[in-house]
Order: sequence, then structure tokens, then C-alpha cells
Amino acid sequence: MLGIALIAVLSLYVVFLYPIFRRKPVEAPKSARYDMQMKKLWSAAQTSMRDHKPLRAEKALLTILKFDEKNAAAYNRLGILYAKEQKFDEAIECFEIAQSLDNNPSSLHNVGLIYLETGAYEKAAMAFEQAIELEDGLPARYIALAKAKEKLGQIKPAIESLEKAYQLDHNTNTLRLILAIHELTGDVEAIAETTARIEEQIARNSEQSSTTRRRRPTASAAQASSRSSASAAQSRPTPRKKI
Repeated sequence: MLGIALIAVLSLYVVFLYPIFRRKPVEAPKSARYDMQMKKLWSAAQTSMRDHKPLRAEKALLTILKFDEKNAAAYNRLGILYAKEQKFDEAIECFEIAQSLDNNPSSLHNVGLIYLETGAYEKAAMAFEQAIELEDGLPARYIALAKAKEKLGQIKPAIESLEKAYQLDHNTNTLRLILAIHELTGDVEAIAETTARIEEQIARNSEQSSTTRRRRPTASAAQASSRSSASAAQSRPTPRKKI
């Protein structure tokens, strides 16, 4: 009986208490050699992308992901690489994995651009809207959303999105995008109003540029001022010491 009771107690310990008291294995810290290798791979990937060597860049990024399969930045960069190569399915997959690993508005924006390029306008609009929810201070997000809305035939939301972009940067190019939509719809009154806004913004930009130039001293003026100060200092008589 005692033996049976002891076995029962040990069984309870194994099932319930041992997992609690058991120490979890501690992950070994990554070595300096590992960090150095990763830096080299990142450098190789960036250099290869800049030099238009996609195969070398892809190999470096895939090697990074082999050692660090949860590296969202590597997936994002690989997605950009595939998008440039027009491998849109692979690009979307990379951006979606990056988004699942790190809730990043850039990944959402990138995948939205791929959807826009491939004609999946509803998915594109959804991706841009989600990116704006995470980061609403970039005009490019609203401009991209406006393009998707326009493709879907949603003219009013497209113009509203462009107006939000214009509020952020007051760029005449954004007003020209609004004008292009009004020209497509044939809204004469809106065309006249937007044209006037473009002219006003151009005049405002010109005035601001002139003001900046007037306030900023030219190099020659600064040099002349410096020379005159030096000349005045040299011509000033040295005071005699009293004895």
C-alpha cells in the first residue's frame, strides 16, 4: 500500500508540480561573430540592391532569414526586391509575413502598392487605410489611398483623401491630382476653383522663397562684412599703456 501511495504522489508531482519548478532553458546570447556576420549580410544586401544585382541581394536576405526567421525588416526588404522584379506574388507574401511579425505601416503601404499595381483595388484601399490608422502623418499614404478609391470609382472619397494629403504638405502637385479628377468628371465649377487654388499656392510658394532669399545673406556679402570687420580692427589704433 505504501508503495502504491508513493507512486501516486510521484505521479502527481510529475504531472502538476514538476513543470512549475522546472527551469526554462535560457537562450544563449548571440556572439559577436554572429552580429558581425549579420552586419556583413545586411551590407551585402543593401549594396547589391543599390548596384542592381537582385540575385546577390536575394541570396544575402535569404541567408539572413535562415539564421533569423522572424526578421521583419529582411522580409520587408525582400518584398521590395521582388516587387522591383515584378514577382508580385512573392512580394505580397513577404510583406504579409513582415506585417505579421511587426505591425508596421510601411509593410502595409508596400503591400497596398502591389495590390494597386495588380488591380486588386479593394485590397489596396484596405491596406492603405490600415497603414493610415497606424501612421497618419504622411501625405503619400493618402495619395495612394486616393488612387485606389479613384480606380474603384469612389470619386468623392478619392478627393477627400487628396485634400487630407494637401493639408499636410500644401503641395501644388496634390492640387493638380485633384484637378485631374475634376477634369475627368467634367465638373466645370470645381475645375475653376481648383485652378485658382493652384495659382494661389504657386504665388504663396514664390513669396515664401523670395522672403527666404532676402533673409539669407549671400556668401559674397558675408565675406565682405568679414573683410570690413578685419580691416576696421587693423586700422584701429592700439591704446598706449600708461606709465
